[in-house]
Amino acid sequence: HSCAFCIIPDLRGKLASRRVDAVLREAEKLVAAGTKELLVISQDTSAYGVDIRHEEREWKGHAVRAHMTDLARELGQLRTPEGDTPWVRLHYVYPYPHVDAVIPLMAEGLITPYLDIPFQHASPKVLKAMKRPANEAKVLERLKNWREICPDIAIRSSFVVGFPGETEDDFRYLLDWLEEAQLDRVGAFRFEPVEGAQANALPDPVPEAIKEERYARIMEVTERISAAKLQAKVDTRIPVIIDEVGEPDEDGDIGATGRSQADAPEIDGAVYLRNVPATLAQGDFVTVEVEEADAHDLYGVIAG
Repeated sequence: HSCAFCIIPDLRGKLASRRVDAVLREAEKLVAAGTKELLVISQDTSAYGVDIRHEEREWKGHAVRAHMTDLARELGQLRTPEGDTPWVRLHYVYPYPHVDAVIPLMAEGLITPYLDIPFQHASPKVLKAMKRPANEAKVLERLKNWREICPDIAIRSSFVVGFPGETEDDFRYLLDWLEEAQLDRVGAFRFEPVEGAQANALPDPVPEAIKEERYARIMEVTERISAAKLQAKVDTRIPVIIDEVGEPDEDGDIGATGRSQADAPEIDGAVYLRNVPATLAQGDFVTVEVEEADAHDLYGVIAG
């Protein structure tokens, strides 16, 4: 999409899909070398293969299309040398209708129940000004359906506040939409002009003070939603991948930091563990009993 506030398509050109067998070969090598988590990232992952008409390539004795669903299914078949299924996380997925087809793969455990969908706003007027495709009411219905198919699915998104022409009514519409959508992870950004972006020429710029006030309000709403969702995980057991193991403290206790399936590296929350065994290593998968939660992170112990 050539969004009004973005210049990436102007800098890098139109979407260009890699051959599906090349992507799978790269992933296979990573997993064979011990990689436990694969992040599928592109400018628009859900448009993968459109430019090459979803061409088929031979892979492991059968034909595979250059299509997000087919790619995700094949990635879910990979195994580490220890026999583990690596986590496969999809980023930058626009909510096209065919995205519905990957949700059953998550329910089956083939890929990680996590979708990063850059909604950017909910107000139809603002989305039109942004030159972004959307049907915010339909999206809410689809989120409901996805959660029925895969109750564990985590939805991450990002939003821009203070876009030129955004009124208080537009912003309240966004807040109301967020209350209904109940997204798991949300990032928010104040609109800033980018040299060469079409949005710079739009009328009715939003004053900086109002941008700041709206940013604070959206963060308050999304943090409250996040805190409630994480609190609901207390006293449950969840799978966690270990990112870092600490040194023993003065009592000999060792702590560790990991992430749940709802947490992508560097952008989402963490799971902090206490009293872990000295044999625990980066990349290990463990089952964690969650003891506490705040607005961003979980705290617990490895389940006995």
